[in-house]
Amino acid sequence: MQRLLVLQSLWAMERRHTDGFERTLEANIEMIAEAGFDGVSTPWADRDLVRRTSDGLRSAGMVAEGVCFPKTVDDLKPVLEIAAEFPVHHINLQPDVRPRRLEDCVPLIEGWRRLAEQVAFPVLIETHRDRMTTDLYFTLDLLDRFPELPLLADLSHFLVGREFAWPVPDENHALIHRILENSWAFHGRVASREQVQIEISFPHHRPWVDLFLGWWDHGFRSWRRRAAADATLSFTCELGPKPYAITGRDGNDTTDRWAESLTLAGLARDLWARTARG
Repeated sequence: MQRLLVLQSLWAMERRHTDGFERTLEANIEMIAEAGFDGVSTPWADRDLVRRTSDGLRSAGMVAEGVCFPKTVDDLKPVLEIAAEFPVHHINLQPDVRPRRLEDCVPLIEGWRRLAEQVAFPVLIETHRDRMTTDLYFTLDLLDRFPELPLLADLSHFLVGREFAWPVPDENHALIHRILENSWAFHGRVASREQVQIEISFPHHRPWVDLFLGWWDHGFRSWRRRAAADATLSFTCELGPKPYAITGRDGNDTTDRWAESLTLAGLARDLWARTARG
């Protein structure tokens, strides 16, 4: 049976509060486990830190989304070696390059795909600003060149990057749907056309929440059609700390991001259940 795994970003656990207090890695993992999450998303390139994280996840029965930021083909090799030693659900590759020509991307993607073929876990390319995938149209061109390119969809970046008009016209929905048809995992954050991360608990932001729920609904249904009968889909709650989070005059978050992460997790699980019935 296909299952949804809801993860929590360890980056999103950073408080960055003016009181200066930060929880330990171990305390964050315990907090995430007790809240019922299925795993975490975190960088997977520092072997010592990965070992500590992996130990905590294993004892809690959770999985990891390992994140990396390669600039070259070879930069991915040590990440995959660590991931082979300390298992991950998948690797989230943020291509930390900004080519202006599609041709300059080809050797990188081909090299990363060759390396991905040598491991037993998926390697997904995230849609993200200030990366190879920063622009929606450029990313669609990449899909034309590599029709089977496996993506991890963080749609907040495309909404802000393209500053879609409201209501979002059908042609822009179609562009996002093309991204979703290649997406094998999701990062959960709600944006507006001006801010990459808005407070999902504010009533006046509900139209943006509904927009993203609609896109995720399409993505979940697409994934169900493409994935194996026993596959697992990951949805990472990634409500980041400032400057992603909007702050007030006191320099602190305007909402409780942990509480909003729990709300977002519930929305994802409800959506998953609806797509199963549909």
